[in-house]
Amino acid sequence: MRLELALLSHLFTVAVQEWGIGLGHNPVAMVRKPKPPQGRDRRISVQQQSRLLAECTRHSNPMLYWIVALAIETAMRRGEIVALRRGQIDLERRIIRLSETKNGSARGVPLAKRVVQVLQEALNHPIRPIDTDLVFWGEARDRATGERKPYDFTEAWESARTRAQVSDVHFHDLRHEAVSRLVEAGLSDQEVAAISGHKSMQMLGAATLNG
Repeated sequence: MRLELALLSHLFTVAVQEWGIGLGHNPVAMVRKPKPPQGRDRRISVQQQSRLLAECTRHSNPMLYWIVALAIETAMRRGEIVALRRGQIDLERRIIRLSETKNGSARGVPLAKRVVQVLQEALNHPIRPIDTDLVFWGEARDRATGERKPYDFTEAWESARTRAQVSDVHFHDLRHEAVSRLVEAGLSDQEVAAISGHKSMQMLGAATLNG
């Protein structure tokens, strides 16, 4: 509802200021907007993380574990992880370079030693196909180009979190958890935002409080 009201208000503003519509004011500006929904307050305990990663390890496709571990350790978004390509990873310098992000700003994601190990396993996957440079590839292909699509791990994720008895944990909560841990590790807000890709300190603060 808030989004619809904002769009309608913008339409009236343009109509009055630019189109010269005979209105004395923006009628939507006086409408009280509903409060935004309360953010999720979800942290993952050490025990819950251990159970979740254990269940991911048991899955027949090792990519599920690599993806979840990467999310917990780097604060990368789901889309950024599954779209990751080999050329973006520099294990020697311990960094992932992201050029296409949700907020449109490129960034570098530093890698802890344990993340480097995860990525080494992923890149050295013995059955890696030669027709894609996706790190986490799937069997499905794009109808137009014939290229492989990223690994769709939705079903595997749902199964793993159910078996781990953390059904209330959403995948995006892993990003929030990672952000919270970066703050707890002593990094400044600016450093955390640079790693996570939050566009503003307000967005970062919300992620930290609600993560």
